[in-house]
Amino acid sequence: MTPSSAPPTPTLPTEFHAIPDRIRQHARAAPTRRALVECGASDTRAIDYATLDDRMDRVAAALQRDGLQRGDAIAICAATSIDYAVVFLGALRAGVVVAPLAPGSTSDSLARMLADAGARLLFTDAAAADTMGTAGAGRVPRIALDGSTAGQPLETWLAAPGTQPAPVALQPGWPFNIIYSSGTTGAPKGIVQSHGMRWAHVTRGATYGYGPDTVTLLSTPLYSNTTLVVFFPTLAFGGTVLLMPKFDAGAYLQLAQANRVTHTMLVPVQYQRLMARPDFDAHDLRSFQIKFSTSAPFNAALKADVLKRWPGGLVEFYGLTEGGGTFILEAHNYPDKLHTVGRPAEGHDLRLIDEAGVEVPPGEAGEVVGHSGGMMTGYHGQPEKTREAEWFAPDGKRFIRTGDIGRFDADGFLTLFDRKKDMIISGGFNIYPSDLEALLCEHPGVAEAAVVGLPSIAWGETPVAFVVTRASNDTPADTLKDWLNQRVGKTQRLSALHLVPELPRSAIGKVLKRELRDRHLPAR
Repeated sequence: MTPSSAPPTPTLPTEFHAIPDRIRQHARAAPTRRALVECGASDTRAIDYATLDDRMDRVAAALQRDGLQRGDAIAICAATSIDYAVVFLGALRAGVVVAPLAPGSTSDSLARMLADAGARLLFTDAAAADTMGTAGAGRVPRIALDGSTAGQPLETWLAAPGTQPAPVALQPGWPFNIIYSSGTTGAPKGIVQSHGMRWAHVTRGATYGYGPDTVTLLSTPLYSNTTLVVFFPTLAFGGTVLLMPKFDAGAYLQLAQANRVTHTMLVPVQYQRLMARPDFDAHDLRSFQIKFSTSAPFNAALKADVLKRWPGGLVEFYGLTEGGGTFILEAHNYPDKLHTVGRPAEGHDLRLIDEAGVEVPPGEAGEVVGHSGGMMTGYHGQPEKTREAEWFAPDGKRFIRTGDIGRFDADGFLTLFDRKKDMIISGGFNIYPSDLEALLCEHPGVAEAAVVGLPSIAWGETPVAFVVTRASNDTPADTLKDWLNQRVGKTQRLSALHLVPELPRSAIGKVLKRELRDRHLPAR
């Protein structure tokens, strides 16, 4: 089904509605409709809306029984599962704030996040508990989502079936969750998002055909905002969410075909792996209405390939977990703008500022700042970091700084260059790594590339490339370096190029450039 032939958008209240309340409405209207499906490697488990609603009540009642009140926090550190989702949603019903933590973080980092969130309880599983070690030990009771010895089994902790929690009238300004930054650029920061901000994501979803017949396939983790911006709207509209605990391109295509999937969220590296499969075109994907992407740079050539070979629309979101504004590129409607991240979403005020915090003239590059109805309250317990992330217009209007450099074209579409922190200053000249990465990827032997700045006595910084080559390629590193250097200006030339088997990435596909820098910094 194409976007133009999508079913009419269901009626959505214009005023704020709490997402747990919407789920209860669907449980009453369509109790046997599938809500969550867990697609494991060896088996599949599913629950309907009536079961989801009851288990959310049992979670909320158990939290209240244990003394948690509105505004208190819990943490979840585990692999994606139905029980993970149930605990998250049930906590929200009780007015409890959820801090979803990445199991791949270090033990020290997890301990800091638990302390920062003030988590009263930790929901985990055996694998995550092994990583955490003693983080929070003796202070934060643990509940095991998988029935393991990682903590008290979830089934014995839950309130009895049919238990009703004390009702909580959720308000838009109340904290919904605390999303922690990946920590790849320093100590993780807790981003506090409100119920109102999440509702803004739901109302935006009305544009994209969400409804009771929606089947959304998600293979990114539930601790990531990338996943949650599609997860919550699907349930708020009464659709079905398929959860893949671990992404596998072949299994993804089989699930999408078998379940007639209509919506999905994928990060660019996942699109790359799917489109590269020799059997991609053999799968029937005509049920797709919309495919989303966010979180990392999305190559224009890859977007074009997705548009050509994968039915349904393609929508790219660019924004921050902190909120403040979103750019949207409806690639199927603007195939001549694939090099951009789109235009500001309706009602979002996005501007560009210079180093002095002054708006730049039209046509000039600057740091992207944004204001919208979906903005973080602040970084949890870090007022100084919050102030660093804010920019105030001359009239006092509050904006969130992205740290990204971009330029608007004449049609209002934004072309991104790079993160301010990733920009290389060599001999006084600004070098944008994304320019060099895009050019490297034009070489037929290059699959992926990342460029970072390393210290240089002569120039201050110098660009160095890390390249993953295609399986059929045998071009030497020096030959690739010379190929690029012949095509760029003198100030942009690479001082070195390293061939690597893979680029280090976060769980949602972001290249960990800091890790590349740290690996190759000269010994001190």
